[in-house]
Amino acid sequence: MKLPVSWRASAAAAVATATLLAGGSIAGAATEAEVEAAAAPDIPVASVKAHLTQLQSIATANGGNRAHGRPGYKASLDYVKAKLDAAGYTTTVQQFTSSGRTGYNLIADWPGGDTNQVVMAGSHLDSVSSGAGINDNGSGSAAVLETALAVSRAGYQPTKHLRFAWWGAEELGLVGSRYYVNNLSAANRAKISGYLNFDMIGSPNPGYFVYDDDPAIEKTFKDYFVGLGVPTEIETEGDGRSDHAPFKSAGVPVGGLFTGASRTKTAAQVAKWGGTSGQAFDRCYHSSCDTTSNINDTALNRNSDAVAYAVWELSE
Repeated sequence: MKLPVSWRASAAAAVATATLLAGGSIAGAATEAEVEAAAAPDIPVASVKAHLTQLQSIATANGGNRAHGRPGYKASLDYVKAKLDAAGYTTTVQQFTSSGRTGYNLIADWPGGDTNQVVMAGSHLDSVSSGAGINDNGSGSAAVLETALAVSRAGYQPTKHLRFAWWGAEELGLVGSRYYVNNLSAANRAKISGYLNFDMIGSPNPGYFVYDDDPAIEKTFKDYFVGLGVPTEIETEGDGRSDHAPFKSAGVPVGGLFTGASRTKTAAQVAKWGGTSGQAFDRCYHSSCDTTSNINDTALNRNSDAVAYAVWELSE
C-alpha cells in the first residue's frame, strides 16, 4: 500500500509550479513524475506471504521448527540466499557457534553506492524450537527479503550502499547479530549510517509500534504511517530484546517496527487500530500455533511497504 502521493512528490510539484508562475524554466527542477519514479515501490503482500509459505513448509519438513542449530534453520537460510543470489546480490554466510551448535548469519550486499555510507536492514531468521516462527520472525525476514528483491527489480542505484541481513540465534540472546557487530572493525562499524530492524511485523491482533531510537529513522517511519492515516506508538515491549541492540550499543543509529508480542492490547489501542481488547497482540508468541494462519495481512502489508519506504528514503 504505497502512499498516494509522497510528500516529496508534492513538494517537487509545488516547486515546479512556482517556477512556471514566476516565468522561469523548470529545467533542473524535479517534476512530480520524476520524483515518483525514484520513490519506493509497492511491496506485494502476496509475495511476502509466499515466502512465509515456504518458511512454513521448511519447518514442517524439519521437525516443525526453524531453530538455531536445527536443519530447518539452515534450510531457511539456503532458501533466502538462493533468492538473493539469483537477484544479483553478493551474499556472505557468516558462521558462529552457540550452545554447542553451528549458527549462521546471511549478509547480502547490493552492488554500488558509497560503501562509506551503509544502510542496513535486517531481521532474525531463526524460530524458537516449539514452532515454525512465522510471525516471529518469518514476517520480518520475508518483508526484508521482498524489499531486497524489489531493489533488484527496480535496478535501484542509491547514493548510499545497501546491505541486508538475516540473523541466526536471536532467540538465544541476539547471538548472531552480536557476533556480526563484534567482528566488525571500528572503521567498518563507523561506515554504517543506519540499521533498521524488523522483528514481528504481522501480529494477528496488531499494534503499530515505532522504535524510539535514532530521530531521523524514527521520523521516516512515522512520516510513512502519517501518510496512511495510521497512528503509531513508541515501541517498548521489545526494547533492547532484538537485533538492533548490539548495533545501538556500538554507536550505530538504529530504528525499526514492531506489531506486538505477548502484551495485552488495551481498549485505547483498539480504538486506534481495531482488533480485540484484553487479548495479546500475538497469542501464539513462541508457541506451536505461530504458523501461516497467525498473520494479519493488513499489518504485514503496511509494514512491508514501510520497510521499502525507509530503505529508499534513507539510502538516496
